[in-house]
Amino acid sequence: MSRRGGRRSSEPRREQDSSNPSPSFQRGGDGGRGRGRGGRGGFTTPIPVRAPHPVAPGYLSVTAGPSTSLTPRGTASYSTPPLASSSTPPPASTSSSASVEETSQEVAKKLSLKSITPTGGSVPVSSKAIVPPPRPQYGSKGRKCVIRANHFVVEVSDRDLFQYDVAITPEVTSKKVNRDVISQLVRSYRESHLGNRMPAYDGRKSLYTAGALPFEAKEFVVKLVEKNDPASSSSSVKKERQFNVAIKYASKVDTHHLKEFLSGRQKDVPQETIQILDIVLRASPSEKYVTAGRSFFSLDLGPKGELGNGVEYWRGYYQSLRPTQMGLSLNIDVSARSFYEPIWVTEFVAKHFNLRDLSRPLSDQDRVKVKRALRGIKVEISYRDYAKSFKVTGISNLPVNKTMFTLDDNKTKVSVDQYFRERYKIGLVYTSLPPLQAGTDAKPIYLPMELCKIAGGQRYTKKLNERQVTALLRATCQRPAARENNIKQANILSSTSLFLSFLILLFVMVRQNDFSRNVLVRNEFGIQVNEELAVVDARVLPPPMLKYHDTGREARVDPQLGQWNMINKEINPNPVIPIHSANSRQIEKALHDVHKQCTAKLADQKGKQLQLLIIILPDISGSYGKIKRVCETELGIVSQCCQPHQAKKLNKQYLENVSLKINVKAGGRNTVLNDAIQRRIPCVTDMPTIIFGADVTHPQPGEDSSPSIAAVVASMDWPEVTKYRGLVSAQAHREEIIQDLYKKYQDPKKGLVHGGMIRELFIAFRRSTGQKPHRIIFYRDGVSEGQFSQVLLHEMQAIREVLCYWLRIALLWSIDNVVLPVKDSIAMITLPITFLICGFWCLFLDVVQCQEAMPASLATTSMACSTLEEAYCPPVTFVVVQKRHHTRFFPYDHNKRDQTDRSGNIQPGTVVDTKICHPTEFDFFLNSHAGIQGTSRPTHYHVLFDENNFTADGLQTLTNNLCYTYARCTRSVSIVPPAYYAHLAAFRARYYIEGETSDSGSTSETGRSMEARSLPAIKENVKDVMFYC
Repeated sequence: MSRRGGRRSSEPRREQDSSNPSPSFQRGGDGGRGRGRGGRGGFTTPIPVRAPHPVAPGYLSVTAGPSTSLTPRGTASYSTPPLASSSTPPPASTSSSASVEETSQEVAKKLSLKSITPTGGSVPVSSKAIVPPPRPQYGSKGRKCVIRANHFVVEVSDRDLFQYDVAITPEVTSKKVNRDVISQLVRSYRESHLGNRMPAYDGRKSLYTAGALPFEAKEFVVKLVEKNDPASSSSSVKKERQFNVAIKYASKVDTHHLKEFLSGRQKDVPQETIQILDIVLRASPSEKYVTAGRSFFSLDLGPKGELGNGVEYWRGYYQSLRPTQMGLSLNIDVSARSFYEPIWVTEFVAKHFNLRDLSRPLSDQDRVKVKRALRGIKVEISYRDYAKSFKVTGISNLPVNKTMFTLDDNKTKVSVDQYFRERYKIGLVYTSLPPLQAGTDAKPIYLPMELCKIAGGQRYTKKLNERQVTALLRATCQRPAARENNIKQANILSSTSLFLSFLILLFVMVRQNDFSRNVLVRNEFGIQVNEELAVVDARVLPPPMLKYHDTGREARVDPQLGQWNMINKEINPNPVIPIHSANSRQIEKALHDVHKQCTAKLADQKGKQLQLLIIILPDISGSYGKIKRVCETELGIVSQCCQPHQAKKLNKQYLENVSLKINVKAGGRNTVLNDAIQRRIPCVTDMPTIIFGADVTHPQPGEDSSPSIAAVVASMDWPEVTKYRGLVSAQAHREEIIQDLYKKYQDPKKGLVHGGMIRELFIAFRRSTGQKPHRIIFYRDGVSEGQFSQVLLHEMQAIREVLCYWLRIALLWSIDNVVLPVKDSIAMITLPITFLICGFWCLFLDVVQCQEAMPASLATTSMACSTLEEAYCPPVTFVVVQKRHHTRFFPYDHNKRDQTDRSGNIQPGTVVDTKICHPTEFDFFLNSHAGIQGTSRPTHYHVLFDENNFTADGLQTLTNNLCYTYARCTRSVSIVPPAYYAHLAAFRARYYIEGETSDSGSTSETGRSMEARSLPAIKENVKDVMFYC
C-alpha cells in the first residue's frame, strides 16, 4: 500500500445504495415469463374514487410497495400537540386532501377528450370524472374454492402518531450509521429527555413516535464508538465519533383516516399513515439484516449458495404493508439475491474472468473488464495489526512492480512492490497484476490485489449470466406441497433452524421478527401481526374452447389444466431456395447473398417475396442479435433461428414449438377462441374492437445510460384477436411513460405532421379489417402503483389526442368535399346530418388524402369540430398488468387433487378479487397458467380507466381466455398475451442497438452514444407479421 495506506479512513463504512437493485429472485417460478425490471411496488395513487364499494371493517395488511419519502407537513391537520416545551408552537399541518384534490383535478383536466380547434379553443367531449373506476361488483363466475395467500392480517391500535424531522451533523450517507446514531441516542436519552418514548426511525430524515415527545425542538450530542477501530492496537482504547442530532416537531397523524379509508368512507389513501406503520414494522429487521430496497437478507435466514464467477446468493425475505379489503395486511415473500463472495481479490478475478495464470500481465481489454468489475466494491486489508476497508475507485494502468508513487518526503519514488517489501516485509507474488486504486486520482491509494479481500455482505448489482440464473432458480424453487406440508412443523422450529421450504420460511420470518413480543411494535405503537396466512375466497374460471384449422382431425380442443397438445391438429406446410451454408464469421454477407438469391428467383412473380428464413445458429454465441438486426431492419426478412444442439436431436416437442413460431411469423394463426368465431365474447365480438398491449423495458443493472425501449402491439384480426402488429421506440434512460404514443412535429414542407404508435396501429387496423375500431382495450404492463397518475395524465391523453386527430381530419375532408359546394337552404338545414355521415365515411379514407384538404378548410371548422367532437369517440378500457409483486397463492389442502395442478400449485384460471385486493377500486389477481416449477405467481390486473363498463366477470373471463391464445406454446400463459408480446417486441428491439451483451451486462458502445441513438426502422413487411415471436 502507498504512503497513504497507513492513514486512518475518516469515512465510515457505507451501506450499499439500493437505487440500483441487484439481480433478485423471489422463491418460485411461473409458467410464463421472467421480468428484468426492478421491483415496482408502491401504494395506490391518491385519487378520489367514485362511489366507494363498502368493505368489511377490520384489519390492516401488506403486499408490495416502494420506499418513497414522506411529506410530513402534508398530513392531517391538527392543533399543536401537548408538548412540555414552552417555545413557540409549530404551525398546524395542512391536510393531505388538498394535494390529493389538486392531483385529481389535474388528471381530470388532462384526460378530458379535447380537440384543438383552429381558433385555439378546446371542447371537452366527455364530462365523466376521470378517476380509477370503483369495483363494479365481485365476480361470481367459476367454481368456488378457498386458497391461502402470503398475507398476514395486521391490527393497529387507535393512537396518535407524531413525526419529527431529524438532522445529523456531520451528515452521513449510510443508513446503517444513521440508525446506529439514533439507537445510541435512544439508549442515552430515552428516560431523561424522550419521555420514555421509543421512536421508529427511517434511516434518513424522519423519526416517528406514538405520542408526543416532551419538546418541540431539541439538539443532542451523541458519541458513537467505532467498531474495528484502527487507531490503536490496544483493544482497551476505543475511538469515538461525535454527532450532533437535531430533532424538530413536524406533524401529527392519527389512524382515523386509515380506518375511514379501509371502511370506504374516505376516498384518498392515507399514504403517510401507512408508511409510518410500515417503517415501524421494518425498524427491527433493518438493524439486524442487510437491506436491499424493501427486502432483508442475512446468513441467519438460511444457507448461502455459490453461483459461480465469485458470486453467491443469500436468502432473505420481502416485507411491506398495504391496505386491502380485510384491513391492513403484511405481505411477506421469500427471496434470494446475489452477493459478492468474501474472497481474495485475486481469487475473484480468476473466477470471474476465468483466468488460470495470474502471473501473466493483463491485456488492455482484460484490464478494462477487471476495472469495471471491481469499481465501487469495498475491500479489506489485514496485513496490519487491525482491519481496514477501502472503496475501490479503479485500478492502475501498470503492474505493481511498475506503478510508482512518491513517499511522504516528497522526494523518493518507489514502486508498490518495493514499498510493501521494504515497509511490511511482504514479497508480492503476482507482480504482473495492477494494484487496486482507492482514494482520488489526485491522491491515489494503491493496494495489491493479493492482499485485499472483498468485504462480505455486498450486493452484486450486475446482470447474472444464464448459468448463474439457472443455479439460483435450482437452489430456490420448491413445489408448494413440500413447503406447506411442513408448515405444521414450524411451531417447533427454533429461530436458528435452516428453512427447508417456502412456507416454513414465511412462517418463521413472522415468528423470528416476533412482532407479538417486539417492544417497539406491540407495546409502543400497539400493532399486532397475525402469524397465520390469510385464507382467501377464490374461483376457478373454466378454460375456453380453442379452434384449429378445419383440415385437422381435431379442429377443436378443450384445454386441461392450462395445457393441450398438437396431436391431430394442423396449421399449414413448402422452400424457395435450397439449404445454404455459410461461414459463421461472415453472417452479414451470407444474409445479403440469400436475400439477393430470393429476390432474383421471385422477380417474375409479382407481389411475392421471401416469407421466412430458417437459420441454424452457429455453435459460437454472439450471432443472434446481429442476425435479427440485419434481417428485420436492413433486408426485410422474417427469420426463425434454431439452436444447433436442439436441431440435431429432432425432438418432436422442440420442432412443434418451432413450428408454432414459424406459422405466426409467416402470417398465420395457430389457434383461435371458439367463442370469437361464434361472436360470443362480450365487449369484444359485438363491434370492432382493438386490443393493445404496451410495455417498456429498461437496461440491465449496471447500464446507467442506455435508452429504455417502449413497445406497443395491437390486434389486427377482429373478431379473432390473435394477430398483433408490433411497434417499438427508444426513449430516455429509465423513462417508464411511453413518449411516442402520440406525437406531432413541424415539417418544413408538410407543415404540422401528426404521428405516433397509436395512430399507426389505428391505420393498420382499418386497412386489415376494413373497419375502424369502435372499442379500445389497452393492457399496459410494468406500471407501479406510484405511477398510476402519470399513466392517466400522459398515456391516456395520448390515446385521446389520436382520436381527436382522426376526427378533425374526417371533418375537414367532409367540409371541403361535401359541405362547401352546397349552398341551398335545404342542405344547410341537414348540415349536422351531413357532417356525421361524411365524417364517419371519411375515416375509411387514406389519412394522407384527408390531410391535403386541411389548409383550405381551417377557417370554417371551428364550430363544426365542436359539434362533431363526440362523433368518433370509441370507449377505452385501460388495464395495468402487474407481474412484479409479492403475492403468492397456495392450495388450502394439498391432498385434494381437485385443488391443485400437476405441479402442486393452484389451478390455472384461479381468480381472486376479495380480501387481499384494493378496498374500493377495480382490481383482481389471476393465476391463468399451470405451474412448471416453484410456486406460481399470479398476475395483478388493475383497471385505471373504463368507459366500456366491464363487469367483474366480463373482464376477468376475457383476460383469462386471452391467456390461451399465446402463439408460442400450447399452454395458457401467466400474463395476457398483448402485454407479453409487447415485452417480446421491446426485448427484440434492444438487439438493434446493443447487439449481444457480455456477461457483465456491459455493451461495446458508450452510454452517451446509446442515449442519443434512435432505433433503426423495422421494414414494413416485417411489421405486418408477429416477427418478435
